Amino acid sequence: MEADELDDAGRVTLGAEFLRNEWNEVGFDLGMDAWVAVDTKEAVVGYGQAGLTQPAEVESWGIVSPARRGGGIGTAILDEIEARAVQMLAGSSDGRFRHSINAGDGPAAELLTARGLRPVRHYWHMERGLPGQLEPPDDPPGVRITDFDPGDLAELVVVLDEALAEDRGYRWGRFEEWARQEVAGSAHDPTLWQVARADGGIVGAVTGESDAEGWISFLGVLSAFRGRGIGGALLRRLFMKLADRGVERVIVNVDAANPNQATGVYERAGMNVVKRWDLWERTLTRVDVPPT
Repeated sequence: MEADELDDAGRVTLGAEFLRNEWNEVGFDLGMDAWVAVDTKEAVVGYGQAGLTQPAEVESWGIVSPARRGGGIGTAILDEIEARAVQMLAGSSDGRFRHSINAGDGPAAELLTARGLRPVRHYWHMERGLPGQLEPPDDPPGVRITDFDPGDLAELVVVLDEALAEDRGYRWGRFEEWARQEVAGSAHDPTLWQVARADGGIVGAVTGESDAEGWISFLGVLSAFRGRGIGGALLRRLFMKLADRGVERVIVNVDAANPNQATGVYERAGMNVVKRWDLWERTLTRVDVPPT
């Protein structure tokens, strides 16, 4: 995986920790939903995985060692992924099969096109370094930024559902499913979730995670409160919290065409694009997917 990232972007952005987190996702079966390709010396030269992210949606990705590309390994991995997607979507009349590739990967794009997929989203990984401790940022006028309190969860779910409703691909209720799983986890740190309060209620929030590096999971501000610097203030407060823990960099995955101009918010907060990737999709009809 690191060889693929170095070949694509000249640096490792995700690495082994990202892969471990993928394997720990609820419902992911490592024995059924992931595949490796090995050479005659048992060295891993390719990897792929697929997961049911919604009742009628499978998301997948795969990589091949740069030194072993062009030998049919990627095709073989995609065969396994596609067969598993068909199993996962059995009985669905309009299931979606999605697959992610590095932006600019011409051979992978040709392979997906031949399988009937088309590009539907373009994403960026954006990153900022966190050198040492950061000074506490000022709150925007009339707004107070605080740590998340477990009693805020129900209100936070409503606010972020509304704030993110315009984002392409966001499904109503997705944040609640993710948040309840995170809050129940032993590694949950409520101080890495920051909320913006104004006029007696929550008007925006950012949720972060921390392992080897920091990650921004969700950022949203109610439309009536945008343009007041709240998104940037939430990010700066999260950056400070991460830096206090010794985290040296923070990463976010963002739709390059985000309708709420989130990319600009991240850029103004000092984040830069370090990797680009594309999401491809094909609808599986009843002809593709046999009934259960």
